[in-house]
Amino acid sequence: MEQESVPRPLCPSAQPSMPGSAVFGIVGGTAKDRRVGYLPNPQPLNDELLALTKPVEPTEVFRIAAPCAEHACQHYDGSRCGLVNRIVGLVPSVVAQLPPCPIRSRCRWWREEGKAACMRCPAVVTKDYRPMIEMRMAAGPTAPAASLDEG
Repeated sequence: MEQESVPRPLCPSAQPSMPGSAVFGIVGGTAKDRRVGYLPNPQPLNDELLALTKPVEPTEVFRIAAPCAEHACQHYDGSRCGLVNRIVGLVPSVVAQLPPCPIRSRCRWWREEGKAACMRCPAVVTKDYRPMIEMRMAAGPTAPAASLDEG
């Protein structure tokens, strides 16, 4: 009997160039208090969506998910995502209830840190030029100071 292939978990802080990228949230709020609003269903990232973000980077406007790059990612430690571990340890919760996330069932962060990750997720902006200090620290020493870039 052939074994069914299990899809890789999704990275909720993916880059638009990653294979299988889909938009699952839109960044809103203010410059000082950015918040992600979640779409009912992820939308495959295509040229039309990318054009909507001009002149800024797509990761300033969208939260993008893609299959986790695992060993090709600076945050992957061989078995877990170090980024979400640091976010949970350093960044305070920003919501009181689980947000209505369309990727939760496949999300690496949810699988590894559960509710604690989801309570911080709306504050994660992959490309943020003015991140809160805790988020800058969570991005880690190998990541650019003002970015949560993956892969």
